[in-house]
Formats: sequence, C-alpha cells, structure tokens
Amino acid sequence: QVQLVESGGGSVQAGGSLTLSCAASRYSGGIACMGWFRQAPGKEREGVAAIETDSDRTYYADSVQGRFTISRDKVKNTMNLHLNVLNNEDTAVYYCAAGLCRWSLGGRWDPRPDDYNYWGQGTQVTVSS
Repeated sequence: QVQLVESGGGSVQAGGSLTLSCAASRYSGGIACMGWFRQAPGKEREGVAAIETDSDRTYYADSVQGRFTISRDKVKNTMNLHLNVLNNEDTAVYYCAAGLCRWSLGGRWDPRPDDYNYWGQGTQVTVSS
C-alpha cells in the first residue's frame, strides 16, 4: 500500500501561481507512473499531468501544456505540480495518483483514473478573476 498526501492548494487570482505537493508514505518503487488529476464541480475527473518513474518523462493535458510543470524528488519521495498563469478553468480539486501511464494508438497520453491504484485525498485550488 502507498498512501499519498497532497498539500499546497488554496485561492489565487487569475494569472497567479501555486505549487502542489504530493508525499508518498513509502518508497514508490514498482509504480510506473505518478500523476495529477483534477475534478471540477459537475465534471468528470481529468488527467492534468503525469511522470514516468523510471525515465522521468512527463506528459500534460493540452489545457495545461506550457503552464503547469510536474516534477519528482526521488530522495524525498515527493511529487510536485507547479501551476502558472492560472485561470478560472483551473478551479478544481486536484488529486495525486499512482499507477500506470497509458497512451493512445497515436502516441498521445491517455490518462484514465481506473489505471491508478492509489489516490490522495485531494486539495482544492480556487482561481478568482
């Protein structure tokens, strides 16, 4: 079992920045992919970013590409998500997750919540105009 705990959410004005952190309770070896998902009220949970644990290769949703950055600290067993140039559409509960990365036949990242076995409790990010 791996327990994941997020921190760093909060309220920010549009155009601002936040950094979310995810701490794993134990060494996450054997887990191929770690990622961030988000869920806004009335919407499905969507993948935001992911990082492969063996290669540190990163993947992003089109909506956050160029604005968000995912990173890992293998020594501290943590994962961060830096959110920049935030807008109202980024308001959601953000979840840290661990599991498998998936790609479509065309090679695009295809994040599916069912591929992730472990989840954090979520942290709220609210962006105001």
